[in-house]
Amino acid sequence: MKFTRRILLASAAVAATLLAPAYASAADLIAIITPSHDNPFFKAEAEGAQKRAEDLGYDTLVLVHDDDPNKQNQLFDTAIARGAKAIILDNAGADATVAPVRRAKEAGIPSFLIDREIKETGIAVSQIVSNNYQGAQLGAEEFVKLMGEEGKYAELLGREADTNAGIRSAGYHDVIDQYPDLEMVAQQSANWSQTEAYEKMETILQANPEIKGVISGNDTMAMGAWAALKAAGRTDVIVVGFDGSNDVRDSILEGGIKATVLQPAYRQAQIAVEQADQYLKTGSTGQDEKQLMDCVLINGSNAGNLETFALN
Repeated sequence: MKFTRRILLASAAVAATLLAPAYASAADLIAIITPSHDNPFFKAEAEGAQKRAEDLGYDTLVLVHDDDPNKQNQLFDTAIARGAKAIILDNAGADATVAPVRRAKEAGIPSFLIDREIKETGIAVSQIVSNNYQGAQLGAEEFVKLMGEEGKYAELLGREADTNAGIRSAGYHDVIDQYPDLEMVAQQSANWSQTEAYEKMETILQANPEIKGVISGNDTMAMGAWAALKAAGRTDVIVVGFDGSNDVRDSILEGGIKATVLQPAYRQAQIAVEQADQYLKTGSTGQDEKQLMDCVLINGSNAGNLETFALN
């Protein structure tokens, strides 16, 4: 009996040893949830967060919610079920995200938000976002200068559920509206989408052939607008974006889109992971929940130094 018992105990010990790495892996998991990687900005976020997490010794689970709140809910359930230690999130809506972040908190999993804020404080540990208002003012000042302080223009807005769309638009108008000879003849949402921006730009151009400029809430929409303008033979129209993507950088260097505003997506995601790591180890990030990172104007003078949402 003693011999049998020793065998059973030894077998149990071996089994525990074999299972230990899998358990440790799950315990050291960081989930990274963003919108679609079709947008290079969100791809850069995911890659920045993943690389930093892996450098710090964590396993990563990279997930995409496609700006669908229901899918985001499911991905939070996945992260909770997988026993993630922390969640890095670029969310699918300021209102719709409150409930899943709270659910994760109740499950003992802290969330660290990047790029987009939510409507409540005290449930996420960090909300690290670009200073969208400051960045929009930079873009608007450049737009006004490029327009010569006069002419008709259109604005392409982002998704209504995304607080960044409204903040950027407000920043634009607080500058542009000071110039009475600048007249906005169209303002439409293209939902951050290049395809939608192309279609909206076609319609706007048909209704307002005298248009002189387009200011866009992000680079993806700016690229769609520029493609439509090129197709119509209207490369004289001034286009300014927001994000600092490599695509818009290339367009600026080729003499197409005139300017954009860089928000440091890659570094922002890395900071979120670093704060998650510190929080998991010490119980504090040492920072306020809401944190702003200033943006930088990108035009022909510095576009050559831009690479993957960072100035070199």
